[in-house]
Amino acid sequence: MSETLPIHLPGAAMDDPNAPGRKEDHIELAFDSQADRDGLDERFDYEPLLAAHPLPGSYGTMDWGGKELRAPLWVSSMTGGTEKALVINHNLARAAGEFGLGMGLGSCRSLLYDDHRFDDFNVRPLAGDGVPIYANLGAAQVQRLLEDGDSVLIPQLIDSLQLDGLIIHVNPLQEWLQPEGDRFTAPPLESIREVVRLFPELAVIVKEVGQGMGPASLKELLRLPILALDTAANGGTNFSKLELFRSDALARMAYAGLTRVGHSAEGMVRQINALVAENPDEVRCAKVIISGGVRTFLDGYHLTSLSSLPAIYGQASALLRHAREDYGSLQRYVATQVRGLELAKAYLRPRL
Repeated sequence: MSETLPIHLPGAAMDDPNAPGRKEDHIELAFDSQADRDGLDERFDYEPLLAAHPLPGSYGTMDWGGKELRAPLWVSSMTGGTEKALVINHNLARAAGEFGLGMGLGSCRSLLYDDHRFDDFNVRPLAGDGVPIYANLGAAQVQRLLEDGDSVLIPQLIDSLQLDGLIIHVNPLQEWLQPEGDRFTAPPLESIREVVRLFPELAVIVKEVGQGMGPASLKELLRLPILALDTAANGGTNFSKLELFRSDALARMAYAGLTRVGHSAEGMVRQINALVAENPDEVRCAKVIISGGVRTFLDGYHLTSLSSLPAIYGQASALLRHAREDYGSLQRYVATQVRGLELAKAYLRPRL
């Protein structure tokens, strides 16, 4: 009986110094890697045969008000007017510029009459000219500017920061629950319509602040010539709930139920789709930002694929967590989100 000789193939384990350790890891980790059959993500079909591994930057681009997004991810409005806000906003702006993301600033109300915190919001030099960045004012403040004849302060604010447009956040429940909150004396829709009328060239985005909007409100926004509506759905940061934490015990008990009122991101996307299909000739709103409980790139990929209008997705708390101190941490997080989107597009087919 002849002796069996060892087989040595180029590229086999003998040529890979890491192979023994990797194989040991596989053996040990196999027991911890058993999949739960009840935990399958039913939103996608996984198609492993149809694409090569995606190259960086392969997701594709989208026009956003004349500027280019290199990834369908929006830095949702967060903060301004505090010491911490400067670090946060500057880190976020650097990431927006590096990865080609859009960005909404936190409320710019403090800059209307006082430039003391101007540097918190002056992020254009960090992001560069190529990405869209938007100012942000509350509907109550917009109403006040219109009533006082100070609407010219809106374009002045945008020009001073070299921004691309305005986000109007609509937050009646937050204002009601905020100890020092404003009171609406007119429906927010009236103020939005007047801004659009006064400044027809201004790119406007309208959003809620963590509870979403119902079909009647969505229908009215879809009829307006605005750049986008932002779902800001219930499921992410809920500013009504945030304000309750700042209130006394009686208010927390009395109004707690209001924090559970609202609409999910997926529910709103499906409602928008139905409204668009019902009256396509009435739709003048161009795009959708899907935010509120969008925690991962898989959530974002699924929801943007579901939308019949061109859509991107927004995140706030996930980005905030990494932006507070260390840009390197934020940079790594955004890179994983963008590469994850590219991987999802290559191998996952959304079940719509």
